[in-house]
Amino acid sequence: MAGMTRRTGKSKEETLIEMSEAGSPSGEENNGYHSTLDSGSQHDDAKSSSSLCSECSGTVSKSSSHSSVLVCDQCEKEHTEPVQHLSSLAGVDKQQQSKDSVYFRDGKRRIDFVLSYVEDKDDRKQERRKLYEANMQKAGLELELEDKSESEDGKTFFLKIHAPWEVLATYADVLKIKVPFKVNDIPENREIPVGWLFTPLRLPDHVMHPDPDYFTSSFDSNKHDFFLIEDKETFFPNSTRNRIVYYILSRCPYNKEDRLNKDKRGIKRLLNNGTYTSAFPLHDCRYWVKSRDPNCESERYSLYRYWARFFRFYKEQPLNLVRKYYGEKIGIYFAWLGFYTEMLFYAAVVGLICFIYGVATYDNTVWTKEICDKDIGGEIVMCPLCDKKCGFWKLNSTCNSTWQSHLFDNTATVFFAIFMGIWVTLFLEFWKRRQARLGYEWDLVDFEEEQQRLQLRPEYETKCTSRRLNRVTQEMEPYFPVTSKCARLCLSGATVLFWISLIIASIIGVIAYRLAVFAALASVMKDSPTNKLELVGSLITPQLATSVTASCINFVIIMLLNFLYERVAIWITDMEVPKTHVEYENKLTVKMFLFQFVNYYSSCFYVAFFKGKFVGYPGKYTYMFHISNLRNEECDPGGCLIELTTQLVIVMTGKQVWGNIQEALLPWLKNWWSSRNARSHPESLYSRWEQDYDLQNFSQFGLFYEYLEMVIQFGFITLFVASFPLAPLLALMNNILEVRVDAWKLTTQFRRPVAAKAHSIGAWDEILNLIAVFSVVTNAFIVAFTSDMIPRLVYFYAYHPGTELTMQGYVNNSLSVFKISQISTESTPDPGENPAWFNSSVITTCRYRDYRYPPGHEHEYSHTMQFWHILAAKMAFIIIMEHVVFVVKFFVAWLIPDVPSDVQARVKRERYLVQEYLHNYEVDKLKKQLNQKGEEGQCICPEIAATVKHEVLSECLT
Repeated sequence: MAGMTRRTGKSKEETLIEMSEAGSPSGEENNGYHSTLDSGSQHDDAKSSSSLCSECSGTVSKSSSHSSVLVCDQCEKEHTEPVQHLSSLAGVDKQQQSKDSVYFRDGKRRIDFVLSYVEDKDDRKQERRKLYEANMQKAGLELELEDKSESEDGKTFFLKIHAPWEVLATYADVLKIKVPFKVNDIPENREIPVGWLFTPLRLPDHVMHPDPDYFTSSFDSNKHDFFLIEDKETFFPNSTRNRIVYYILSRCPYNKEDRLNKDKRGIKRLLNNGTYTSAFPLHDCRYWVKSRDPNCESERYSLYRYWARFFRFYKEQPLNLVRKYYGEKIGIYFAWLGFYTEMLFYAAVVGLICFIYGVATYDNTVWTKEICDKDIGGEIVMCPLCDKKCGFWKLNSTCNSTWQSHLFDNTATVFFAIFMGIWVTLFLEFWKRRQARLGYEWDLVDFEEEQQRLQLRPEYETKCTSRRLNRVTQEMEPYFPVTSKCARLCLSGATVLFWISLIIASIIGVIAYRLAVFAALASVMKDSPTNKLELVGSLITPQLATSVTASCINFVIIMLLNFLYERVAIWITDMEVPKTHVEYENKLTVKMFLFQFVNYYSSCFYVAFFKGKFVGYPGKYTYMFHISNLRNEECDPGGCLIELTTQLVIVMTGKQVWGNIQEALLPWLKNWWSSRNARSHPESLYSRWEQDYDLQNFSQFGLFYEYLEMVIQFGFITLFVASFPLAPLLALMNNILEVRVDAWKLTTQFRRPVAAKAHSIGAWDEILNLIAVFSVVTNAFIVAFTSDMIPRLVYFYAYHPGTELTMQGYVNNSLSVFKISQISTESTPDPGENPAWFNSSVITTCRYRDYRYPPGHEHEYSHTMQFWHILAAKMAFIIIMEHVVFVVKFFVAWLIPDVPSDVQARVKRERYLVQEYLHNYEVDKLKKQLNQKGEEGQCICPEIAATVKHEVLSECLT
């Protein structure tokens, strides 16, 4: 068979699909039998696997060689005439059987998948359904139709699909699904010290470990007795069953001459063109109550009870049960989210300590006292912050913002920035170990090669008109010409760059808003009208009001651009026609994250690294693009760090709140509205498939958006954490809620997703590593250029007055002097803009933040030597911090192995056992064959007999 496959250039998978496509699926004669479900008559309401022979009245049943062929038990003939269904003679009483069931009406065959459609007058849709369902039966699937009269709206048909053992075994072999062949005999030695302390966090063992631990091997349909098959109906988990059925549905054709038009295949295209309205596997029960059927596992109920309730937030997650019910792909997401949340706890504790340090040391900071002192800060007159509409002001008016800035801009900030650089490395390295352990426990060790080799996307197969020989498998495979691929990639890249340019343009618009609104607010608030407001009135300044409103506008723009770009990203990824599902997700991930990175972080980068850096000085201000009358923004007198903190809090918190509303509230409202009539029906009449049909569809991008949300959050708490040590604490509180919200909506508000395999978090792993490296650079620059830490240290050690180290006089030292009479007329405040205390005949100079020589000096208004000393100190700090953190990061990464030693031992043990058991199995099988031939009197050659005595001479441990 293998040789024939190589000669024809077709894989085993293609051969199976072509078997399902053979013959005429339109109701014509096909191998002398007709389908047990007549599509043209809209499928009999009650279906049975047995019928009556139209010639001899004998019982017609399935052939042992093919599950879809009907053979008479008496005359042993396959019939070309329609057969009578036994159900038409003795049907199942539907009123006596509860419709809240996951079985066909016979109560034996499990419903593995459900398709729904609404009857219409479109003949093309009817023909597609007829052909598609006929081809499903040729592939071995069994169907049962629920008439529209049985549905709530009286319009919807539900087609139930069951995969018999022969189909499951065949495709389990094709997909190389791993199944148990021996109970794990390696003792578990993972005792946790003082484990009794964690008892309140534990879940019952039957929930945490729903199945015993087995050694597994890829299924082989020719070696059934090699595996631990106790019951064929329950051997494959429900998640595996629906995965196999969906694999068939996604490749099943719906045309007569499919060899001439391979574009007409797959359930996805039928859903897109409206032939079917939905396709989904069933939940096994209602989430709030166990199923009455003793054969039903009620795993959904267990997940809701132990996992999807918010008040279980302190409990561990039943990841094995999640994986068993939803598949490995969803299981690995919740494993990563839970591990990320656990690691956030340590970062949150350290960040909270740094914040408390800032609060505790406020009274000991000399520079804040000097600013708030009426005899020091109250006597320093500052130059106007904008042209015309801004007047002169006193430094002590920024007392509150200076105090707020000190909470985050203190010595602990440097320590926390270094700590987070090491924390992110520990997080990624320990996750690799956790991922490796899950990969072994969930049989994903060799999955990557299987994914690439076997699971081509149906869209790729249908759109590729060219084929070439695979040098590895020596089989013909579809491929895209290089010219077509390059053209698609160029168009895709140009589209992404256009949308990134659109984001940058919107950011420039927000900056222009800040410049224009600040001048207006400064004019309106010059007499402090906000002081009349209780509690917060004294805290509102033109700078704060501008920063908050601009951040809110920026957040709205971010949400709007996200909504539009998501559809564009999906469109251009579809246009590229990726080869495999993994490649598709990776391409979409890169496009979406690149856009989201610019969209969410660009405003923070502006405040951190551009605002206040290119202002000029009173006699020579710098204007936006050098052509407008909008003067570049200056930082708040307390520094730009507090503005970066404000921007970070608004965008990060706003995104999390809006995300939770979208994830939880909207699906609940939609489900409540769609099921408002059916909820009044008794359980026996509100069918399981209708209950799931009323739920929201979990799209193929559902998990993608969950990852994207968390990775964007990860960027906030790493890239800019030096400006806001409480960011990990906010992320921790959000993620504790996020785990339960995601679990709740997946268990109660969405249809059951099709199970899918994944051995890792995919491209997100590389993105997290890039963010981790980039975060070291950004935090070093934030400490050096955004905060005032380095200027204060330079003053403390090199420019302090007297012989003792002191910070007294720092405020006066950090402000330069400018002669008011030299301010240009374009920048001079309009009449009435200056406060009442300002007297131009008495006050002749003003101060501004910079290190420049005073008027009358030979280097008037040029940078002083202290400026260059501070700049050199900033660059030295960046280099030292980056090298220290990177050295520690790489050392930690080298020190911690990616795969735990016990996992390596288990993998080697399993591979050895597979080899040994397969060898013994083949030897025993050969013995039986030789014994049978010996009993029949046939000669047994000595060479053949000697092979029976061979043992495993080498242990393959790699």
